[in-house]
Order: sequence, then C-alpha cells, then structure tokens
Amino acid sequence: MTAATPLAALVIETAALTQALASLPDSAWTSPTRCRPWDARALLAHVRVAVARVPQALAEPAPPAADVSALAYYRPDERFSPATNTDRIVTAQAQASDLPAPAILAELDDLRSAIVGMCTPEPPDRVIRTRHGDAMLLTEFLKTRVIEVAVHGFDLADALAQPSWLTPAAADLLQDLLLGPSRTAPDPERFLRAATGRATDPDLLARLQSRPLTLG
Repeated sequence: MTAATPLAALVIETAALTQALASLPDSAWTSPTRCRPWDARALLAHVRVAVARVPQALAEPAPPAADVSALAYYRPDERFSPATNTDRIVTAQAQASDLPAPAILAELDDLRSAIVGMCTPEPPDRVIRTRHGDAMLLTEFLKTRVIEVAVHGFDLADALAQPSWLTPAAADLLQDLLLGPSRTAPDPERFLRAATGRATDPDLLARLQSRPLTLG
C-alpha cells in the first residue's frame, strides 16, 4: 500500500479526475448519471462543492476537540434526509447552470492548489467544524473528501463512458478506512464500488467484513 496522507490522496485523486475529463466535448456533459437527477455536469459541480468544503471549514473557528471520525461522518441522520439531499441537488444544478464543464474543472484545479497551501501549515491536531456541525480532525475530514472525489469519479467515468482513473493513493486510503489498517481487497476498485453501492457484491463485502457507510 502507498503511504499517501489524506491531503496527498485528495490532491492526487482530484488531479486524476480533472485530467481524465479535460478533453471531453460539451455534448458529453449532458449524459445522465446514476446520481439522479444530475447529469454529468451537475455531478461534476457537486464534486466541486464537496472539495470546496475544505477551505470553507478552515475559514471557521476551530472547535476545541474532535468528536467525529471519517466513518462516523457517514452515519444515517439528517445529513442524508430528503431535505438535505434536495439541497445538494439544487446547489449542484445551480452551479452547473452557471458554468460550463471546463470552467468547473478549472475551478477544481484551482481548489486543489489552494487546499495544499491551506492545509500544509496546519498542525496534525487541527480540528474543523463541518457544515453538519461535526467537530473533526482536519485529516479525518480530508478522508471524507477523498471518498467524495473517488466515488463520484466512478459515477462520472461510467456516465461518460471513460476508463476509471481510481488512483492507488485514494484506493489505499479508502481500503484502510473501510477494512482497517493494512487490509486490502484482491480487486480494490471492485471492492470500493460494492462498498459504496456502485456494484452489488454482498459475498465480497461479507468476506472482507467491510465497515458500512451511509451515502446520499
């Protein structure tokens, strides 16, 4: 397994996404995705919103202590309620209606560079507050951003008929999160797709004893 930090994994996976999709024609971005009712451009806008949560969180006062892990962040409460999911949908669709896909990709690249500059000086015990009210270590929150970019990367690749670009840095981090330290799946992408509802493979998940996530 690689030894990429959560920050490095986020940067590497985001760069892979923007590079993989940079040359697509405008017509491709109206393709439907499994994340209905988003088309590919709206889903890309949602990824941009998810990554932008990092500088937004760093701009807020730091809570005194962390009380939520990356796994606990994905728990079944109001954050995945119909009202919150509707807000996600509307926000992404509004951004997609204002910007063409190349501009959203450029914003993702700018965010990637900005996040490196913002996060690198932060101490290991830096705590942030998420928009849902969680107090989390910055490193744990960055893991959730890797999930967002990697999992929606599957969705975008499938919708746009592109080869998957899952990077070893993201695959290793997410396997560590979902399986425990130093455990790996024989086929990381197959496992991660099954663990996040992008494929049906209950036998594989049972065999690996994967830790569950709640996703919107």
